[in-house]
Amino acid sequence: MAANLIPRPQPPPRTMSDLPTTTTTTTNPFTRALLAGAIAGTTVDLSLYPIDTLKTRLQSSNGFYPSGGFRGIYAGVGSALVGSAPGAALFFVTYEGIKSHLRAFGERNVTAVAWGEPVEHMVAASVGEVAACVVRVPTEVIKQRAQAAQQPSSMAALRFILAQRLDIGTLGVWREMYRGWGITIMREVPFTAIQFPLWEWTKAWRRRRTGREEVSAVESGLLGSVAGAVAAGLTTPLDVLKTRMMLAREKQAAWPLFRRIWNESGPKAFVAGIGPRIMWISAGGAIFLGSYQWAYNTMAGVT
Repeated sequence: MAANLIPRPQPPPRTMSDLPTTTTTTTNPFTRALLAGAIAGTTVDLSLYPIDTLKTRLQSSNGFYPSGGFRGIYAGVGSALVGSAPGAALFFVTYEGIKSHLRAFGERNVTAVAWGEPVEHMVAASVGEVAACVVRVPTEVIKQRAQAAQQPSSMAALRFILAQRLDIGTLGVWREMYRGWGITIMREVPFTAIQFPLWEWTKAWRRRRTGREEVSAVESGLLGSVAGAVAAGLTTPLDVLKTRMMLAREKQAAWPLFRRIWNESGPKAFVAGIGPRIMWISAGGAIFLGSYQWAYNTMAGVT
């Protein structure tokens, strides 16, 4: 009986480090692309908005200072807040989806299809941009009119367009909201056809060098910065034409507007704002693709 009265040794108390750890991951690539794209789009648009405003004012036909100069560089930021997340999410969902389908199709039809990864990336990025422009174009129209001091705010720009319904009808308002759709597609498709294959190629090169399954967010950001700078410089003339179309008081066709700009200002007009554009998109590529990679890796459980 005495032996039973001897107290048994107790295990040491458990600490927080002894508790099992869990990592929340999202296995669905669709969901990862959706959430990571929304985070990336909002992050880059808000952090680099002042540079985008300066670029828009440099490209305005009214001139830099009449369009606002260095004043009110966050004019129109409301539309960016509303449109950034859904636009970027729509792009990446489409991009990742088309890319995976093309890869699967190519693997099933090896003898019939001889395209490589760059073609997959170009096609996927181009389709993704067309999808994203459903959100991006009206956002840009409203945002740039506020940036160029045509309206005091995004809400004022939107109300001004909607107030024209009695004069131009509902269809006319719709067309006004999507003014510059064609030239935006003409700008964005070549841009992404350059940026994303270059970004994907440099990521693949980095993975081969390191032997890792995936690049880090910092690496993805640096590689995205280089790819964005190259694409931005090459597509600046299309960006100038798109900005002039969206800021025009009346709707204009692309080719007549191109000839008028050429005759009035010469070829130098088509590189207006190239410095801020390269700076903005280079930094934006680092933030956009870096934050996308971070969010995507985090949800996939990649460390």
